[in-house]
This record gives sequence, structure tokens and C-alpha cells, in this order.
Amino acid sequence: MFRKREETSSTPSQPAPTERVTSVLGPGIVWKGSLSGSGGVRIEGAFEGEIALRGMLVVGASGRVTCPHLRANVVVIAGAVRGDITAEKIEIRSTGRVWGDVVTAAFSTEEGAFLRGQIRMEEQVDIGVAPLPPPGTVSEDDLPVEPQEE
Repeated sequence: MFRKREETSSTPSQPAPTERVTSVLGPGIVWKGSLSGSGGVRIEGAFEGEIALRGMLVVGASGRVTCPHLRANVVVIAGAVRGDITAEKIEIRSTGRVWGDVVTAAFSTEEGAFLRGQIRMEEQVDIGVAPLPPPGTVSEDDLPVEPQEE
């Protein structure tokens, strides 16, 4: 009676972004630098730098992020974010605070959430983060070489 409709797609399938947290920056930790790659990350401490993530980023209630342009597939904010955000889906929880412009395809907030910036809704959002190559396909020759001090 009920059959699942078969969907045909002309675009090659990409691996689905991670929808769960696999790494945590705990409370009391202060990190400055760059965060990139594939997977889910939860920030409960303070982070300052660039974030480009294929997957989910959760800024916990005690989390503080300062990032000129945060890019991830899914961003959930219960703490504070200072900087622009580009994501396929953004959720600002009741304790969440955002100072920056937002570009997204799906946006939700809870009562009490704060956003100072503009929201631009798009039908599709390209976060501009290339997928990582499958494990075992990168050799040591492909890795960047750091100059050695003499």
C-alpha cells in the first residue's frame, strides 16, 4: 500500500556530514588557532581563530567562540559566537548569543536567543569546505613539509 519513492539523483553522492559530536574542547580550555576537518565538535571552553568543518559544531552554554567566518554543516549555539556564520542549518538556543551575519538554508531560535546581525536565507548553502579524502588515499608525499630549523 505504501511504498517508498525511489529518488534518482544526477549528482554524485557525497558522504553525509557527521551529525554527532566526536571531539570536545572542554570548559576551562582556551584555544587559539584553526579548526578544520570532518566530524562533530563541541566547544565548552574558549576558541579564537578559523573554523571550517564538515559536520556539526555545538557551542555549549559555557562556550565562547570568536571567529571571523565560521563555516560548518550544522551549527548549534547555546553559548556566545562573535563572527559571521555560514551553515546549512543553524539553531540558536535560549542561552545562545550571536554577534555577526548569518547565511543559512534552515534557521531556528528558542525564546530568549540573541542575534545582532543580518540573516540571509538561501535555498542551498555551500559552506566552502572540501571533503577529506578517504582514509588510506593520502601518502606521506602528499603532506606539507615544514621547514626544519638548523
